[in-house]
Order: sequence, then structure tokens, then C-alpha cells
Amino acid sequence: MVDRRSLELKDAIGIIPNLGKDETWEFARELIEWLKPRGFEVYMPSCAGMAFGAGCQAVPVDRWRDRVRFAIVLGGDGTLLGAARALAPSGIPILGVNLGHFGFLTELETSNVFEHLPAFLSGDFIEDERLMLSAAVIRKGEVVYSGRALNEACVARGHYGRLTVLSMRVSGKDVDAYEGDGIIISTPTGSTAYSLSAGGPIVAPEIDAFLVTPICPHTLYSRSVMVPGSETCEIEVVLPSQSTMLSLDGQEFYSLEKNDMIMIRKSEFKVMLLRRKGWSFYDVLRKKMKEGGARLPQGDAGLSAKP
Repeated sequence: MVDRRSLELKDAIGIIPNLGKDETWEFARELIEWLKPRGFEVYMPSCAGMAFGAGCQAVPVDRWRDRVRFAIVLGGDGTLLGAARALAPSGIPILGVNLGHFGFLTELETSNVFEHLPAFLSGDFIEDERLMLSAAVIRKGEVVYSGRALNEACVARGHYGRLTVLSMRVSGKDVDAYEGDGIIISTPTGSTAYSLSAGGPIVAPEIDAFLVTPICPHTLYSRSVMVPGSETCEIEVVLPSQSTMLSLDGQEFYSLEKNDMIMIRKSEFKVMLLRRKGWSFYDVLRKKMKEGGARLPQGDAGLSAKP
């Protein structure tokens, strides 16, 4: 839960922009120009802050804890996922502004930011707390890699055609062996992402559980399994393809070897997303899923193009 009184004592707002989008630069400058006259310092991650120069302070994210009221993330869901992993240890809340395609996790659009931002600055918001997962790769008895994810951890084959064989246990109890493209372990937040595309169900974000979804299993009966958040999922690489990988939120990757054990459990950290009053997960689900589907580049008529 956000301590709203302590937030009001902090006079800095963090901005985490996706610098790969041209429109982000322009909008971030508008945001800085709006915040500064209202008495707020603006912090940006070191690389972004140095790129912007005047008007903001370039401060490493791990030093924001006692200074930043909340972080405004400018980008799509991918930008927000990266920001969530970086900010989780500090407990800094996130306000997402969509400059991407789907924007399922973000709360505002650039068209309504300045209308709603005063309410967030005054503490008039809903707290949407999301659990994260932690993943560790154990090789020959030693932890060789660890990380965390807001959406999912995925153990899957790479670009080569050979299937991978993975064995899964839950807190030491055998579940199944999977031959196919891999396994997705998703949080409820991630149930609307890769897991959904692989045939998994949608899980409400407040449920304390993980979702185990096989990817293209070479069998007629493999289905998603919901695991309590108190349990630990253990995945063993029985027969790897030539490029079996662990990926976290589709953004961090680690190469796996035969007999590697991947331990996935609920993280000690959570992510707090800020929402407008009246926000509902089901309203977002209904609206965004209707808008789903691939978007062609502007001016590309795709299959409808006439010769």
C-alpha cells in the first residue's frame, strides 16, 4: 500500500521515457515544462537525463527511493515492464502513459495526461498492486543467473527446429514432462500477454497465483495449470534444443544447458500501478481486447492491397 502522506513530502517526479520513439522526446519536454513551475524536480535515469540535459536531473534509478513521489513511464507496455523491474526494489509507484501500440498496463494517453495529472499529484488515485516473480538458474549446484519479471518467465527453444524437453515440478512434486517449444510461467498480469497467445486463460490481477502454460506441446492433453503463489515452480532442462533460453518479460535472456534447473517463485517485491478513480480491470480487458490485433505500418494496405 502506498503511504500517501510520505508521497506528499517528496518533491520530485521521475520520468522514464522510451527514447526510441521520436514522439516521446517532445512529450517528455512538455511534461517537464508543466511540472517545473509547479515546484517539482524531475528525475530521469542517467542515460535519459544526460540526453535531455537542462530541465531534469540525471539520477540512477536505484537512488530514487527517498526522493521520487512516483514515476511517469512514457512508452508502451514494454517500456513499463522494464521500468517495473528497475523500480520494484524501491517501491516507487508507476503511472504509465501510453505511447505504444496496445497499452494494456498503462493508465493514461498523451491526450489526457494534463487533465488527470493534478489528481495523481494530490494523492487522488487507486492503487493497483501487482505481484512479480523471481527466477534463478541453478547449474551444477550454483546459482548462475537470477532476475525478476512482472509478466512472465519463459523457458523455450530458440530459432532452431528441434523441440526441447522440459520436466516440471511444483515444490518438489512431479507435474509433467513437456516436449514442445517450451513453458511459460506467468503472473496474473502476464496472463493477458504471451500466455494468452499460447492458449492460457485470463487471470484477474489480484489473484495470488502463477499460470503454467506449455508452448506448442507435442501432445493432445497438455493444458495450462494454475499454481498457488506460495509454491515454487521447478523446471529442469532434460533435452535442450541448440538455443534453449530463459527469458524474463521478453526483455532479459539467459542461455540454458542440459540439466539446468530453473527455480521460479513469487518475488519479495511488488509493483504498484497508479489508476484513476473508477478504474476496473474488466473495463480495460473489454476495451483493449476489442482493439487487439496486428497493426500494419501507416500506408501499408497489406492483404487488402489491390494490384
